[in-house]
Amino acid sequence: MPNLPALRHFDAAQTAALLGFPALVDAIADAALAHEDGRIHCPDRQVLPLGDGGVLLSMPATAEDIGIHKLVTVLPGNAAQGLPTIHGVVTVCDAATGQPLCLLDGPVVTGRRTAAVSLLAIQRLLPQPPTDVLLIGTGTQAVFHVAALHALYPACRMWVQGRDPSRVQRFCAAQAEVHAHIQPCARPEDAQACQVVITLTTAVAPVFDDVPRQGRLVIGVGAFKPEMAEIGARTLAGSAIVADDVNGARHEAGDLIRAGVDWRRAVSLGHVLRHAPDLAQPQVFKSVGSAAWDLAAARVAVSAL
Repeated sequence: MPNLPALRHFDAAQTAALLGFPALVDAIADAALAHEDGRIHCPDRQVLPLGDGGVLLSMPATAEDIGIHKLVTVLPGNAAQGLPTIHGVVTVCDAATGQPLCLLDGPVVTGRRTAAVSLLAIQRLLPQPPTDVLLIGTGTQAVFHVAALHALYPACRMWVQGRDPSRVQRFCAAQAEVHAHIQPCARPEDAQACQVVITLTTAVAPVFDDVPRQGRLVIGVGAFKPEMAEIGARTLAGSAIVADDVNGARHEAGDLIRAGVDWRRAVSLGHVLRHAPDLAQPQVFKSVGSAAWDLAAARVAVSAL
């Protein structure tokens, strides 16, 4: 029996170094089209209870070149112990032989590919590159989105809103090392000037419900359960709706579910990549996640090895 090479395990920093945002955006665009055509296979995410109020998430995907399995645990009680809420790994294997190729850090893959999906939505659903972006939320996904936006739009201004003004101030001070043009959004007129609004919270009531406006894109990232909602019914009712995974959104996009959105209005990310969207309409992009995006990230990582 031939000796197999040792399985390479990349920690958080090493995984991030493998996943440059420009390459990641391109890989997700390819994966969105492949997923639309049935060339990437990924079942609905499996969720199992774990520990005290936690869950274990299983997300496999396969394609002609590689297969991946992301296994992630989410334990909200970890924060009280000074531990990360999310742990996990992405196992990558060769499709032809089934041989494991590497292990990637699960939270970093999730964070970077989610932010890259938002970047792809901006590229496709906004008429021009943004000069002003509003981030609502100061958690982990906000950190990833600052890094992603800086990578593709280094000159844009970022404005930040959150429930706790002092936390917003600390977040902006910390992220200024990554992106110099970031500051708290204290005035309504600053928010109104933003062409992109990205909600990054786990809110159970809408944190953004403005009247839709042509030339503005609203991206919902944080609400991933039916009982959650970040984007309000007024914004949704007057906007074209795109979801990264429409089938997943039907079960998980609390914003859209609670607003009673007519699902015939919703189209997929793959659809708007293949068919030019009507940018005369205000746009809402709902991101719920898919193992297809994890597979896209794995492709980028493997190509960089």
